[in-house]
Amino acid sequence: MKSYLSLLLFLVFVIPAKSEITTKGLVVDLNANEGLVLEEDKVVKWSNQVENSSIKDFVVQNKGRGKLNSGAPTLRESVSSINGNNSLVFKRQELVNHQEDELDHLITGSGYTWITILSVYEQIVQLKDVNSFFGNLKNGGKYEGLWGNVTDNNTVWIGSRNSFTMGRWDVNNPMVLAHIPLQKERFYLIAGRMGSGQGIVQIELFINRPTKNVSKDFPVNTNANSSKLVIGQERDTIQHPGKESFDGEMARFLLYDRPLSNDELKKTISELKLIYTIN
Repeated sequence: MKSYLSLLLFLVFVIPAKSEITTKGLVVDLNANEGLVLEEDKVVKWSNQVENSSIKDFVVQNKGRGKLNSGAPTLRESVSSINGNNSLVFKRQELVNHQEDELDHLITGSGYTWITILSVYEQIVQLKDVNSFFGNLKNGGKYEGLWGNVTDNNTVWIGSRNSFTMGRWDVNNPMVLAHIPLQKERFYLIAGRMGSGQGIVQIELFINRPTKNVSKDFPVNTNANSSKLVIGQERDTIQHPGKESFDGEMARFLLYDRPLSNDELKKTISELKLIYTIN
């Protein structure tokens, strides 16, 4: 009996449980507990935790800013509402990955899934209803790419842009809009998924659960050319930094270069909700 109990304790306390977070196709994993470089109170680099990914570091963008590192978020440590995990506080600030062409395929046929642990503050109204928490829109032309946003009243909306037309929200640039606003200063799990293939695919929005909140059609353009991935902003915009950025916190950001299956999405969401105690 003693040896059996010893073995049981070993299995429980020594051998870690298998994570249910899907890793196939995972190209970015930004975790506020790891991979941070700080200068005073500013996070000037946030490193991707996916080994062998071509997407490495997200760094402060000082071009266009009047003060050094004013565009960098700050670290909030041991946040009790997310089980003692850290978060990064963004106030119209951004971290940029300068790999220009690594993620073009996400909107030209491969599809994608992204998941974030996010909290929003009161938004500073600048460009109406465009307060981006991430994006890789092309910096010019017809601004193709993918992005995640909240409106001025903190209702989540997401989408992709295919460069067929210039409209902010139209059939080629859908606004996949949630039904109700987020509560301020409360963490949510938010996810977006776009189907793979050519022709018309679906973009789906998920909030706190693996059943979609809302979805819209998206016409794929195989010639679209998106740009650098930016956290806290819709693109690497040095002409008016912070104008289309959000105010809030991010504890985790995962990006896959494929649409996760329903089962994979369910397991991954369940695991992240346990890690961050999301109700």
